[in-house]
Amino acid sequence: MQGRRPAETRWMCLICLIMKWYLVITYISLVVCIAGCLYHVIQIIRHRKTRDFSKSADTVGSAITYSFTKAMNPARKESAYLHVPTYIAGMLYHLGTFLSAVLLFVFLFSIDLYRTIELFISVFLMVSILCGTAILVKRIFSKLLREITVIDDYISNILVTAFQVCTLVYIHFSLPVYYIAASALLLYIPFGKLRHAVYFFAARYYLSLFYGHRGTWPPIKH
Repeated sequence: MQGRRPAETRWMCLICLIMKWYLVITYISLVVCIAGCLYHVIQIIRHRKTRDFSKSADTVGSAITYSFTKAMNPARKESAYLHVPTYIAGMLYHLGTFLSAVLLFVFLFSIDLYRTIELFISVFLMVSILCGTAILVKRIFSKLLREITVIDDYISNILVTAFQVCTLVYIHFSLPVYYIAASALLLYIPFGKLRHAVYFFAARYYLSLFYGHRGTWPPIKH
């Protein structure tokens, strides 16, 4: 009997692994997502702008700071200050997505959460889910938005919202479907519009190089 225990242990480990196949899929999806995002980073570096031969105003450093701070002020963005409710909903929705992404690592590595924190997270996710749903509904019923919307926009919103819903449910009920939703989102990120999570920072950075080189950013106060 003693000689059979190592084999039995291996079988038990295999059974446990099969029973938690959804975790394996999630880990694989996470690796694919990271690899895909790194691919986009490499492409950005490979296709970076060629040398600018114009005379430098030498304000690139401050332009980079401005690009990620004051330039993000909704009062300076026409698409934001003309649509304040949608802008706020979008910000909350993005924060909910970021929070859900952090929680994915918390769940994967079995980090305990205090009940008070869980309650706060649950309430915030409820608000975020409502914001994401409202944005989707507006996109569907607004004629102007429908004309500039592609299927990728709908898929991205649905996947992100579904992930947030499953995160909220998993906090209280730990259902395996959570990992299926997480895997679907992770696999889609490098291939859909959600890859803007990478290109957002690159775009802000290269805008800073362009306008900082010419002394346009940050704006001169009069």
